[in-house]
Amino acid sequence: MAATNGVWSEKILHLLRRMNNFYSTGSRRRVEREVWRDVEVLTEMIPQVFSPPQGGAVGLCPGLDSYESRSEAVDAVLRSLRQEDSITCLKGWRDEKYSVMPGCSDPPLMWMERAATSLFGVKRYGVHINGYTVGESGEVSMWLARRSRTKQTYPGLLDNVAAGGLAAGVGIRHTLIKECQEEACIPSAIAATARPVSTVSYTYEDEEGVFPESQFVFDLQLPADFRPRVGDGEVLEFHLLPIEKVKELLASDDFKPNSAMVVLDFLIRHAFIEPDSEAFYQELVSGLHQTL
Repeated sequence: MAATNGVWSEKILHLLRRMNNFYSTGSRRRVEREVWRDVEVLTEMIPQVFSPPQGGAVGLCPGLDSYESRSEAVDAVLRSLRQEDSITCLKGWRDEKYSVMPGCSDPPLMWMERAATSLFGVKRYGVHINGYTVGESGEVSMWLARRSRTKQTYPGLLDNVAAGGLAAGVGIRHTLIKECQEEACIPSAIAATARPVSTVSYTYEDEEGVFPESQFVFDLQLPADFRPRVGDGEVLEFHLLPIEKVKELLASDDFKPNSAMVVLDFLIRHAFIEPDSEAFYQELVSGLHQTL
């Protein structure tokens, strides 16, 4: 097998560095200087909800001693701040509840508006599905979605056939089936055959805060005669592409970044990228599994 194109490898490494930029020294200093300043002001303004920061962490007042009281108190603060239009991340308010919990299998401490999670560095979870087909001669093709141009984030970019965030109180498998039905009109009987295969984890920061994220990855082999259809309007169109074309597109600016990581994971697991032909094989693998 011929050596992998060096330009492609460099572009993929750049993607992985970008999606893990929180670990760079300069990024950490910027977060401490800018994002942490917003949090400190927040805690000083509302002492009945937030306790003073200690050791780089924000706490809630001891009197907020239940899931409901913590969730409602913080949500009331965030809704008030949203009206002031002073915190960047709150401009993307979704009315979606995400769980705040130490680990995905731990009992949640509270729920928080999705748009606010980056302000506090709350870890977010999602479900991504690689939809693919296998031809009679064994050739693999992958279904990609083109995101709607009206999407709040990454409008018009390529994406996995279906994906979605893990909302508070909703299970992983339930989210998988729901997103398949809503986004791609994949019947539940077909979606239920998807296999859990991996997780992809990373932490990045931007002007809206810190994003520690972990995606539960599923592979879904679709029937050769099945065609996804646009469902809830979040997708503009679907494309079935040969796997080599998909690999090529990963190195372009036409792909939603974390979805590109999910496809990269697929290529590695299915041996479309091998250590004998990819000089940066270990770096590619490790870049997909950076847990905060």
